[in-house]
Amino acid sequence: MNTITAIENRRSTRKFSGNDIDQNTIRNILKAGINAPSPKNNQPWKFFVIKESKQQLIKVIEKGIEDIKSSFGLLLDAKNFLYSAETTLKIMKDAPVIIFVINTENKQDYGKTLVKKYVEMANILSIGAAVENMLLASHEYGIGSLWIGDIYYTVREIGEWLQTDRQIAAAIALGYPDEDPSPKKRKELNELVEWK
Repeated sequence: MNTITAIENRRSTRKFSGNDIDQNTIRNILKAGINAPSPKNNQPWKFFVIKESKQQLIKVIEKGIEDIKSSFGLLLDAKNFLYSAETTLKIMKDAPVIIFVINTENKQDYGKTLVKKYVEMANILSIGAAVENMLLASHEYGIGSLWIGDIYYTVREIGEWLQTDRQIAAAIALGYPDEDPSPKKRKELNELVEWK
């Protein structure tokens, strides 16, 4: 597949069929991720592939959301945005595979605000490139994907469950699509680029 065509045609998938993804295909998607560029070839990533233990993960996230609702969670100022986390949880329940991308260079720091914590991540661009590579590789294999940010609401609980003190940078839901999403409106190039 032509790379530009793949970039233009890839869509975020939020509805998945029940079909399983074979392990070799998942490995190929992960290989695309580790072939991403990173400054000084630092490769600041580690991947957790969740398949068989997905129901355990779902329970962990459900508990984290309930903790926020009852004022025991990490991000108490996020209560007004929990509908987004709950919507994402439904998507994660349907996806046969969830991949967590860990920033191996940063420890999880619960003392910062959500925005500051992730803006300051020194290696996030490298991890973003790895995620994009995996999204494009998934598209190549006919697999739908969704880059998930709403895991930040329950990042402490997920980190404990994964038994890692490293920063959880992203999650990706994978599955054969059960929808054909329309392209979302993009800003025009002349709105975003200034030529000097």
